Amino acid sequence: MHGTVALVTGAGSGLGQAVATGLAREGALVVVVGRSPARAEEAANVIRRLVPSALLEPLACDLSVQSSITAAAADFQSRHSRLDVLVNSAGVFRKERQVTPDGLELTFATNVMAYFLLTNLMLNALRNAAAAAGTARIVNIASRYGNTKLNFDDLQTAKGRYSFLRSTPPTMLARVLLTQEFTERLRGSGVAANAVHPGLVRNTSLLKDVGGPFRLLTNTFGAPAEKAADTALWLAASKETAGVSGKLWAKRKELATPGMGSDPEARRRLWDACAGLAHLP
Repeated sequence: MHGTVALVTGAGSGLGQAVATGLAREGALVVVVGRSPARAEEAANVIRRLVPSALLEPLACDLSVQSSITAAAADFQSRHSRLDVLVNSAGVFRKERQVTPDGLELTFATNVMAYFLLTNLMLNALRNAAAAAGTARIVNIASRYGNTKLNFDDLQTAKGRYSFLRSTPPTMLARVLLTQEFTERLRGSGVAANAVHPGLVRNTSLLKDVGGPFRLLTNTFGAPAEKAADTALWLAASKETAGVSGKLWAKRKELATPGMGSDPEARRRLWDACAGLAHLP
């Protein structure tokens, strides 16, 4: 991957950091996204200790805030005209409902809107990379979503009792649907988009807020981040996956997307809803 540029969100810890480390080990210049300048720099330092030859750039971005995403994208584009690999890995689980400065519920803002807006703002750079190298990749960390459905009348869990068990699973389905919609909109461009179910990842800061049995279960039975990152790295870097797009993967095998996950109308409705909330045409 020498000569390529990758950007990884959620690179401060856990799965995102493992993906960023793997891409750096492959020789890519990796833009390491952290919530603040200090966190982004700290993440880069951790990766550099693991890969002394790593080419890294810290990039500050609070992915729950749209103005921060816009500013980070502009910062990136002031230094790079191409983006070969975009890995959207950041996410949150929240015990209580919180609202961002944009007036959005925090889980939906971070887990869905950040993926939608950042990817849209990076499309020209991704297309430029595909034109130069024949391919560019978008890798969205998602999850098996079971029987989850999106409630288009309550995408931000404003009705009823709030819990992470109500708010988070629909955002995983939303990531799969957005991946499929990006695939349709990028058809013929050379830019591939895929989603990844990494499974349980132990000792992740993602579950710090919710704690309890779910965190205990994850830390007991989850895989180390380095192992869980394998499929995401395979989709981001392997020649084998250069032409693959619009799929959900786990352990390098394609997963079915049953129910709403195979509904073109649902993904278009979600796209339109996100575009409205992001004030995009």
